[in-house]
Amino acid sequence: MRIAILAPISWRTPPRQYGPWELVASNITEELVARGHDVTLFATADSITTAKLESCIKRGYSEDPDTDAKVNECLHISQVFEAADNFDIIHNHFDFLPLTYTRLTNTPVITTIHGFSSEKIIPVYKKYNQGSHYVSISNANRHPDLDYLGTVYNGINSSGFTFRREPGDYFLFFGRIHPEKGTSEAIGLARRCNRKLIIAGPVQDTEYFNSAVRPHIDNDRVVYLGNCDPQERDKLLGNALALLHLISFDEPFGLSVAESMFCGTPVIAYARGSMPELIRHGRTGFLANNMDEAADAAAQIAAINRNDCREWAMSMFTREKMVDDYISLYKQALSA
Repeated sequence: MRIAILAPISWRTPPRQYGPWELVASNITEELVARGHDVTLFATADSITTAKLESCIKRGYSEDPDTDAKVNECLHISQVFEAADNFDIIHNHFDFLPLTYTRLTNTPVITTIHGFSSEKIIPVYKKYNQGSHYVSISNANRHPDLDYLGTVYNGINSSGFTFRREPGDYFLFFGRIHPEKGTSEAIGLARRCNRKLIIAGPVQDTEYFNSAVRPHIDNDRVVYLGNCDPQERDKLLGNALALLHLISFDEPFGLSVAESMFCGTPVIAYARGSMPELIRHGRTGFLANNMDEAADAAAQIAAINRNDCREWAMSMFTREKMVDDYISLYKQALSA
């Protein structure tokens, strides 16, 4: 099968640090190549892959302040569709913009919807609903006005995460520093439980960071490490007593939640979005509806069997399972 993977270009594929969509695109690409498929990855020129790499953009626009993101997006997307006849299928991870090209080619296009940034983008998805092949990354993240070919959970390279039976004594917040991700709530829960909190991730909302997070950082009980590379992520997740994911939005998936469980580390999360699909309540972590319930969960966290966390992740969120599911959907799209 000749497959084109259209990756985002905010970051390198795979990302050096943050870049969840690029990471998923990379994991799909590398597993498809390992299985003998003819894969071309359309990504930034500095991307690393065993597939054929096609690029017209040197670096991700989030890593190059001198570039124009919209210009680069136009060049990048058009490069893929101008070569559409060379492929049996195009797998789009670039959100809604490539949909506007799909009626200009006979090559089937599967679009993984990694989330909806706003209701304002829904009209584009609705316009191309007929004849398109949409895939959700969780059942919770399906829009009622759209049709879906299937749901495929994001898959992770399990070899990048080390199972650790004996954790440290800290809680971890890992992700974007943004109000919806619950950084300040994690600080409040750690303080309530008299636990150290380590925070890692990029600052996406500077005002929020300066007002709600920075004042609590003392490099003792609350530590901020900034953005972390994959090796640091593995250690931080694996040595944590629990990952805190006290979100205030409907999380489409939550890669850090799955990654944490690969390390054997349970998760305490607010029960929004995909969290009930990712976490087995009482087995791989706890689902809470408010801070009181989260505090009760934190008091019970040592009772979670870390083996159960690893086994659940291995059964549900590997890149091998993800690609099994996508190949099935590729065949469906090709036979439609």
